[in-house]
Amino acid sequence: MVLQLINPDVEIKMVENTPDDPRQRKPIITKATELLGWEPKVKLRDGLPLMEEDFRLRLGVPKKN
Repeated sequence: MVLQLINPDVEIKMVENTPDDPRQRKPIITKATELLGWEPKVKLRDGLPLMEEDFRLRLGVPKKN
């Protein structure tokens, strides 16, 4: 999905996690839904471009056209 939405020419590299990196990338949200009534508001397809923009702003990396 990153290739489709962000950049089809990007090379995705698998690297070792840092010690503070979350171990589970797709958390099971059943407990949050049951106990708190929480549901995600943003779909992954919509959220990835927002995350890219946020990371670019934080890191000071311009988007290449």
